[in-house]
Amino acid sequence: MTSLIHLVAPAALLLPILAGPSQEPESVAPSRTETVDPIRNETFDKQGTAKERKQGGNARKVNGYLAFDGSMDGNRQVDPQIAVGGGHVLHATNSGIIIYDKAGSYVRGVPQSEFNDGIDPKLFFDPHNRVFGFDLWNPWDDAEQKPVNISVSETSDPRGAWNTYPVPAPAGRDGGGIGYSKTWIGYSFPGGDDRTFVLKMADVKAGKPATVYHFAGSLGAPVHTQDDEADLYFVRVTNTHFTVRKVTQAEDGTPRATLVGSTEHGLEHIQYPPQSPQKGTEQKSSSGDRNPKVLYLQGGHIWFSQAVRCEGRSAVQWHQITLDGKIVQTGLLSHPKSNYIQTTLAVNEDLDVLVGFQEVNAEMFISPRMAFRKASDPQGTLRDIISLGEGRAATDGTAWGDYSGSVCDGDNHRDLWTIQSIADETGRGDTVIVKVPFPK
Repeated sequence: MTSLIHLVAPAALLLPILAGPSQEPESVAPSRTETVDPIRNETFDKQGTAKERKQGGNARKVNGYLAFDGSMDGNRQVDPQIAVGGGHVLHATNSGIIIYDKAGSYVRGVPQSEFNDGIDPKLFFDPHNRVFGFDLWNPWDDAEQKPVNISVSETSDPRGAWNTYPVPAPAGRDGGGIGYSKTWIGYSFPGGDDRTFVLKMADVKAGKPATVYHFAGSLGAPVHTQDDEADLYFVRVTNTHFTVRKVTQAEDGTPRATLVGSTEHGLEHIQYPPQSPQKGTEQKSSSGDRNPKVLYLQGGHIWFSQAVRCEGRSAVQWHQITLDGKIVQTGLLSHPKSNYIQTTLAVNEDLDVLVGFQEVNAEMFISPRMAFRKASDPQGTLRDIISLGEGRAATDGTAWGDYSGSVCDGDNHRDLWTIQSIADETGRGDTVIVKVPFPK
């Protein structure tokens, strides 16, 4: 398999655009607030009374790397994510939430109904406050509030107590994203007038009633803050610009959203990716989204990957940008016949990078892949693509994924992990979790 990896470095041509005639960044106050009381689970599985969801395990080596199965009973819209810390791997899909140990053995699992129900999970492990967190969007609640359920563990042990905050989002739609910093948890989602909200991490970790601060419109995709940073950053991607905002805490304790910078990126490949063909069927598959699902703040820069259109196919593009949106390095991973879809990126404290994605074309089924780079490698490049398995059948609908997950180990801040979907013998989505060690 050959891949084309391109370096884009137009930094000299990129000028930040700040709001206002004085060139001072714009500051925005919350549009409204509300107080949300938590739903507490005394333990992850409600002291053994929760319905059990037992899936995955089967630890093995795949191309020399530790791999094990996650959920194995998903439909086409698996939506797989992981978070790693506290000696455990937390995994979620549209079918449930599961805990594994780092050797790949199943520990505990429950359906979403044990956390106030919902779909589209996004996960994190906050290395500063040593807690796990995830969201579930519930469009079926009896009160018709369509809450975004923000659940946070009380400690670094995901088997222990959790608190779930059902934040009403009656005009919301699926497709939201979660992020964190030392001080804030943030969530942005499509639909409605107020499409971003933040909560204070200290309140939700303690299981206290939490003030939810809503912002008009969308601040962008929230960033996972691995740096020792109180502010929470948000990134918005358009055809022409990377726009970065941050939420800071004012003297009165309330948040303010400030425009850090809006920079013209000058990228050739930025359009949404086309649907991807697959073997043995006319049914094409969704390729993902040019809007990144997971972003990281590491080493004073923001990192993410995206699926984009390149020469009529889906390709993976990844970036390292400054906090005001200027490109530091960019790589494009493309192929003259294959489509690379459903990508996420992870980066560690040494700035080594893993990019996870899936491959599919008219002669193959959807199959998991990854590639990585060391910080010392030439800018904009990834090493050879690594197969994590081969798909076995075609999907029966357009939706696929609809995303993947890649994370840094929250315990040693070095090892990188990814979870990718793979089409099983029925064309449905199984998942594989893989660890890539980066020893000192």
